Amino acid sequence: MKKNYFFLIIIYFSFLLSGCNQQQETREEASVNQHLLAATLFHQKAAEMQALSYQAYNIAKLRLDEKLKETEEVSKLAIVLDIDETVLDNSPYEAKSILENINYPEGWDDWINLANANALPGAVNFLKYADDHGFQIFYITNRKEKYRKQTIKNLIDKGIPQAVDDHLLLRTDESSKEKRRNVVSENHEIFLLLGDNLADFDMVFDKKLLVERFFGVEKLHREFGKKFIILPNAMYGDWMSALYKYDHSLENDQKIEIQKQNIMGF
Repeated sequence: MKKNYFFLIIIYFSFLLSGCNQQQETREEASVNQHLLAATLFHQKAAEMQALSYQAYNIAKLRLDEKLKETEEVSKLAIVLDIDETVLDNSPYEAKSILENINYPEGWDDWINLANANALPGAVNFLKYADDHGFQIFYITNRKEKYRKQTIKNLIDKGIPQAVDDHLLLRTDESSKEKRRNVVSENHEIFLLLGDNLADFDMVFDKKLLVERFFGVEKLHREFGKKFIILPNAMYGDWMSALYKYDHSLENDQKIEIQKQNIMGF
């Protein structure tokens, strides 16, 4: 009888420990994308984000108006834009990543195939204004070539002009956009660039580490608000990849530890 009682006690405590381990695993699993939570909420719920987007496109329109005062012949002038988090809002994908504990590229195909990302505030009006006044608009994106059809559909459905094959330059063999900017430059003068990532503007920022990125901004600081118009994106980008020295093989707990190491207190 005593042996049976002792055995039952062991089973009971084993069950309790198992439950604790499962709760711990659940907590750890839930924290995989915890670093995205505030950034994604800012993107979706902060009126400040809306204001920043309008501000960027208002500045871009001012630059067009200044150019139109200089010349009426603008058919050879090009405006180059990134797409994701510059023209289209992909924050629902980041939200899904948080809610379902997935990491890119898991679920990305599903999101792109919906072709239903909303335009960022100010984007459509600005692009229609540029189109109406004869500027050429090119979209240089690091979406892969296999997403061409879905991307064009999404842009057209949201009322975004010049969303045609020869104005859409997707990623092929490399993430750097320099070659694609050079393709545009063969027949046009790139007058204005809009993006959410520094590499959208100049190759000086391609795969650079933290210090080099800051140095590049300092070197080109006069171009921001003039030729370069940047939109906010706290969810992802080279700013975060630079923290990990572009080592995307790191586990999430390693990435979070690196993030903590880079926080500067007082």
